[in-house]
Amino acid sequence: MSLTRAASVASRPGPAPWVAAAVLVWIPAVLVADRAASGSAQDLLGAGTWLLLLAVLRVQVALVRAQCVVVVAFAAGIEYTFSGWLHVYVYRLHDVPAFVPPGHGLVYLAALSISGTAVLRRHARTAVLATVLLGGSYAAWGLSPLAPRLDVLGAFWFCCLLAFLALGRSRLLYVGAFGVVTYLELLGTSLHIWTWAPHDPTGVVAMGNPPSGAAGGYGWFDLVAVAAAPALVGAASVARAGGAGRRRQRTLGGEVSVGAAGASVPESA
Repeated sequence: MSLTRAASVASRPGPAPWVAAAVLVWIPAVLVADRAASGSAQDLLGAGTWLLLLAVLRVQVALVRAQCVVVVAFAAGIEYTFSGWLHVYVYRLHDVPAFVPPGHGLVYLAALSISGTAVLRRHARTAVLATVLLGGSYAAWGLSPLAPRLDVLGAFWFCCLLAFLALGRSRLLYVGAFGVVTYLELLGTSLHIWTWAPHDPTGVVAMGNPPSGAAGGYGWFDLVAVAAAPALVGAASVARAGGAGRRRQRTLGGEVSVGAAGASVPESA
């Protein structure tokens, strides 16, 4: 599936605006609560985050549910690889908190919810332009002497964001992701919930804390979701259809057997 076609999938009806509001209240509350949380407390925060995610998904269409499943699975792999193994960024307790995988699903739903709001759709060009200007200014600041440390990765990820905005039909999804991800990255690092290393594992690529273009990196989650979800929904539909067909065959087989047995019984005089 091409980038343009994949991104167009996300333009279909998505979560209502209240979803973004709920997510933007819940996740900051979890991050604040995590500042002094033990491992057990993190597990409770994770359970609450999973419950919220499942509750939101219950009222979404199948395609959105599939997109969210893909995001959570993909993001979990990224988290355990780049945080747990390579230590590109490190969480406060040097683990991957239980609320992080479902949190990625909520972040995706929030971005999708924002992208569908009437005000953003009415001012789509302005929103895209504002995202480019704000993101570009942030990335340029990360490369300047004014930044606490050099941020080459942030500039690269901003270039990724530009590509998504230029080539994707559902540009507003990436606009929503820019707002949500940038806000949460700044909040999480300022609360010291996680900290980005000064350089990537090779020691070559300098990184900010957080990288300025983090939303561009997160855009790959969005792309994978909208690209893989239709196939997932299709496979589920085929599986359901196959199961229904097998049940129908068993039912018809039972009716034939009953009919055959009844025909073999001689009529009484």
